[in-house]
Amino acid sequence: MKLRLLLGDQLNLKHSWFDKQEDNTFYVLYELHQETHYVIHHIQKIVAFFSAMRAFASDLQKQGHQVLYFDINSPASKKSLEDNIKDLIAEKGFTKFEYQLPDEYRLDQQLKSISNHIDIPSESFDTEHFLTTREDLKSFFEGKKQLIMEFFYREMRKKFDLLMEQGKPLGGQWNFDKNNRKKWKGNPAIPPPFKTKNQGNQEVYKSITQAGIKSIGTYDAENYLFPANRTEALEQLDYFCKHLLVHFGDYQDAMHTAQRNLFHSKISFALNTKILHPMEVMKVVIDHYHKNPEAIALSQVEGFVRQILGWREYMRGIYWREMPDYKSRNQLENFNQLPDFFWTGKTKMNCLKESITDSLKTAYAHHIQRLMITGNFALLIQCHPDEVDDWYLGIYADAIEWVQLPNTRGMSQWADGGIVATKPYVSSGAYIYKMSNYCEECRYDRSKRTGENACPFNSLYWNFLDDKKEHFQKNNRMAMMLRLLEKIPALEKEEIKNRALSIIENPDDF
Repeated sequence: MKLRLLLGDQLNLKHSWFDKQEDNTFYVLYELHQETHYVIHHIQKIVAFFSAMRAFASDLQKQGHQVLYFDINSPASKKSLEDNIKDLIAEKGFTKFEYQLPDEYRLDQQLKSISNHIDIPSESFDTEHFLTTREDLKSFFEGKKQLIMEFFYREMRKKFDLLMEQGKPLGGQWNFDKNNRKKWKGNPAIPPPFKTKNQGNQEVYKSITQAGIKSIGTYDAENYLFPANRTEALEQLDYFCKHLLVHFGDYQDAMHTAQRNLFHSKISFALNTKILHPMEVMKVVIDHYHKNPEAIALSQVEGFVRQILGWREYMRGIYWREMPDYKSRNQLENFNQLPDFFWTGKTKMNCLKESITDSLKTAYAHHIQRLMITGNFALLIQCHPDEVDDWYLGIYADAIEWVQLPNTRGMSQWADGGIVATKPYVSSGAYIYKMSNYCEECRYDRSKRTGENACPFNSLYWNFLDDKKEHFQKNNRMAMMLRLLEKIPALEKEEIKNRALSIIENPDDF
């Protein structure tokens, strides 16, 4: 008899494992304290995962498969994964152990260890989800000094013939990023966000509470964003195509206090748990575009495809190319702690208050809020990357280490020394003003660098450049800003650094 393990982010009903029912095959899923405790997760993230796992197990059973499911209140939940596997093998007499390759290095190592410590044969299988293998990106950039995502993205477009026409990019250019930077000012109108049916979520929430699982954030059914099964996920994708795609690209970098979701699809949870396949998602979106060419501009679709075909596959490739050393890199030698307000949202800085409060309510934020608000501030006050990693991995429902780590430690914190990003993504208050309305309702003045009411991002930005200038002396993309830094009069620079130091030492006072 075969025992097949399924992890919480391996909920792919289209996997070839499920093509036929086998009397001698059992599938097992666990809700484990091991997975709820390695970082403190948002309560909605835990609810989302357990809801999706339970729905997946139910769907497998409906298809005639034999499923063993252990919820968070079962005795198995407090045991290690290895002990549970050994117990099942001994109890039911399984003669082979099989699993799908994990996408997290930690679990990959654990399952290799388990396979070596059991007395029956084991075999691993591909998850049949990603469009590249773990090694593809490494091979693509072999011998190259920089791992530029754009070149990888173009090759992926060619390979899968997406948004291509006779071997050339549709519309005559590969990338419409310059069209994706509009500030939303109240128009066009934004449809209400897609709402899931929340079937079983309250029950899941109660079981998590009963188990005494420590979490952050709040469980708010009204703001719950995450589908539990393929039906809901496909409905969410359809909603995006019909109501949001038309303006997605234009406003994908915008932020606003009145509209936290804007035109984003919010299907990253369904993708990262493998409920949906990236190719089916892109094809649905591209097909919808081709059916509505007069209503939807190519730039809206290309921006969406680039996030999935480009960044998503690229980040996974970086993760497997650089692990395990990547997780400990701290190129800029930052060692400060995250402020307490990252767990409460209680800060006078409006952009951070809005972004963090939204995240605590919904376990979601779009990429610019993550990169240019919370990530930007964490880097400017020189937080240890470990602190930043744990917060991002815990607070967002779509965060799984393979995608979170290179986005956070690489793209956001530049702790990898430029493997992912050619320059640090830091900014003063000017960028935040350009892309949002956060500054309009803030007590701080975005135009000032010093003084009690000066925007903290301004002094922090110039202080960061001054503190870390040795790291960037040979970075061409930082040359202009370093020249501007040198032109700041000595007395003003001293005032800037004093202001920045007071923020770094007491960030919760601001």
